[in-house]
Amino acid sequence: MRLTRPDGAGVRERLGSALFSRVAGPDGPENRARIHDTPGPRWFGPDRPIRRVHGDASMFIGGLSALLLQSLHPLAMAAVSAHSGFRGDPWGRLQRTSTFLAVTTYGTAESAQEACDRVRAVHGRVRGTTSEGTAYHAADPHLLGWVHVAEIDSFLRAHQRYGARPLSAAGYDAYVADTARVATALGVLDPPTNRAELTERLAQYRGEVRATPEARDAARFLLLNPPLPLVARLPYGVLAANAVSLLPTWAAAELRLPRMQLVDSVCVRPLGCAFTSAVRWAMEPSRPRTAAPVA
Repeated sequence: MRLTRPDGAGVRERLGSALFSRVAGPDGPENRARIHDTPGPRWFGPDRPIRRVHGDASMFIGGLSALLLQSLHPLAMAAVSAHSGFRGDPWGRLQRTSTFLAVTTYGTAESAQEACDRVRAVHGRVRGTTSEGTAYHAADPHLLGWVHVAEIDSFLRAHQRYGARPLSAAGYDAYVADTARVATALGVLDPPTNRAELTERLAQYRGEVRATPEARDAARFLLLNPPLPLVARLPYGVLAANAVSLLPTWAAAELRLPRMQLVDSVCVRPLGCAFTSAVRWAMEPSRPRTAAPVA
């Protein structure tokens, strides 16, 4: 007798491992074990909506859409362009962001607070002036508020459209309330606690957000020139098209990103559902090996 594994399971394991390595980095397995296995109280229990949303494959699309939307605040974009190094090390930035989300969503309360404290310390050092002469400070609560609401709205809408188990209206309200706990720890003042407040807060920023040349340049880099091998370009193209499709109409127009309603509904969104289903399948935990007799 010998241990055998169906070919499909082997393919899934290799693909899932490759995806996890890209998103979580070389320390991913160690970080995952520490985050999930360390005993202690958590900010969010196992039944909280934030766990369902942040653990779903829809986050791949929601995350990229959030970056595009966040770039539309000139001060936020100036800070990212000058200080984040996203062009030189885009995968490192993704891995740091994904680790932060994992720690604050699933880790101990102590670890979550420490992660927020580290981010606040970094924000405190990020200051500068835009190309138009406007001063910015990454620790500004108003600027942090924009980054938060743009991110959470993107995650929420991605989950509603592509999530394996979409939440009820009350569930999405609870998700916004969960994320307010993290936002407060990061320095956001009075973050929204339900979807109506989230929509209202986004509208309040509408008069100060617009696409700068830096924002359009970042969009081109993220959508058209990601540092990926050729074999990954097609699935990434599906991801990018759906991230654009998820943007509010005005935001896509600001970034000069083409959108056609018929193409979105007939082609882009079905491909997005297929993409997230494939990611979900690939990253599903492997089943134990079974023994099969061999003649």
